[in-house]
Amino acid sequence: MEIYDEFNALDEGIEPGGLRNKDEIKVLVCYLLKTLDTSITREQIGNIMQDQGIANYFETMDAISELLSNGSVSSNFIDEKECLEVTDIGKNAVVEVGNDLPKTVREKALKSALRFITLERNERENEVKIEPCEGGYEISFALKDKDTALMKLAMFVGDREQAEKLKNNFLEDPARVYGSILASLMID
Repeated sequence: MEIYDEFNALDEGIEPGGLRNKDEIKVLVCYLLKTLDTSITREQIGNIMQDQGIANYFETMDAISELLSNGSVSSNFIDEKECLEVTDIGKNAVVEVGNDLPKTVREKALKSALRFITLERNERENEVKIEPCEGGYEISFALKDKDTALMKLAMFVGDREQAEKLKNNFLEDPARVYGSILASLMID
């Protein structure tokens, strides 16, 4: 028997199979925080839900506020950002009803969350600069290992949209880009 028997959440921007019940959204937020076992911000959770059309952004923000109010989630500040953590109350809710959420929704949310966490880490650990220049933009990349720059690369592109696409693709997997360049240069 499914515990969520009514649609009571806004469905704007939700893909078929997405969450249309506030309690489902709350359980999914707790599930993500419990499974990831790391602090993430409200904005990150909102982006995760929107990325795959899992839940409406405003309903997600409302769900987070309710979770904070009822003690299922707590917040603290890390580097001046409000980060969320699941409490024992929220963990117990996930144990009791988390499996009632569709497996595909849980998997999509987790995959999206891991992608956003990886992107944020890659952006924090590496450098990408986009600067306008005559006739277009110069984009520079620096792949770093702590304080050591393993690679520095600068290129010219014709427009801002192209520069942003290169930036995003680099940040998806900087090690892959580095490996591809290294492999191309190491050919005998």
